[in-house]
Amino acid sequence: MNKLLPTSTAGSLPKPVWLAQPETLWSPWKLQGDELIEGKQDALRVTLSDQQQAGIDIVSDGEQTRQHFVTTFIEHLDGVDFEKRETVRIRNRYDASVPSVVGAVSRPKSVFIEDAKFLRGLTDQPIKWALPGPMTMIDTLYDGHYKSREKLAWEFAKILNQEAKELEATGVDIIQFDEPAFNVFFDEVNDWGIAALERAVEGLNCQTAVHICYGYGIKANTDWKKTLGAEWRQYEEIFPKLQKSSLDLISLECQHSRVPMDLIELLRGKKVMVGAIDVATDTIETPEEVADVLRKALQFVDADKLYPCTNCGMAPLSRTVASGKLAALSAGAKIVRRELSA
Repeated sequence: MNKLLPTSTAGSLPKPVWLAQPETLWSPWKLQGDELIEGKQDALRVTLSDQQQAGIDIVSDGEQTRQHFVTTFIEHLDGVDFEKRETVRIRNRYDASVPSVVGAVSRPKSVFIEDAKFLRGLTDQPIKWALPGPMTMIDTLYDGHYKSREKLAWEFAKILNQEAKELEATGVDIIQFDEPAFNVFFDEVNDWGIAALERAVEGLNCQTAVHICYGYGIKANTDWKKTLGAEWRQYEEIFPKLQKSSLDLISLECQHSRVPMDLIELLRGKKVMVGAIDVATDTIETPEEVADVLRKALQFVDADKLYPCTNCGMAPLSRTVASGKLAALSAGAKIVRRELSA
């Protein structure tokens, strides 16, 4: 990517109304069978077009073909029973009924490869593809087999590495691992979480990213944020080790968050995807508000390493709001690009 300040999204984008219930997280499909396959492909066309119209530089699938950013991947694996459910605490914030690990986990076949090939055939732009990270995967399951978070994470890392290598072979330019759990389990992140993530990216030649946010704009997350105080310093615990890791890009949340900007200094030398769009509100940022976040970030990250982005996924928002926010992201990046070239 030669362009200065290339824009992208962190993850999901709203699904068209004919595919799934709008403005709903993890909403069920409205189609089935061949109609669902065709509907998902149409949604990929639509989401690509929306990103292109907004002027987004690095495009994604907007997670159009998956219901949930973690479980859709897990559904394709052996060793996990979706009928045998247990209630667990997700990221120490809310209880959820989750599937159980009942045997050795493995990936009988690729999960997203056909979708990635389809998207690659539609555009020459750089593509970023998101996968769940190993620690966030184990935090979304009940483990009755390995009985060790670390062991299960290493197994998932191997499986993710297989998928990532196939995605790279289809022409995906950046593979991103979503690790919101990195903002919660700091000791585990430093003990084995980052190491497991490095196992997931082993042998890849494409760029690799890790997205660590404070979550979707759902009530459980917004309530949790209210308990975090005037400054959110969670990143401080994990950035030093991530700075030394083999990951190319680190994605974080900066718009309307209480993350002190100077924490980015801890990543010096890495490419940083700076979240300049708040996904927990329907208010569309002005280009100037976006530019302001990027200017502040530029004090701590070199211009050629700054990638303007959204804070998190936008699946729960309306398509109108999401499109407006994407356009604001592009326009804000353009303002700062002009200032830098002047």
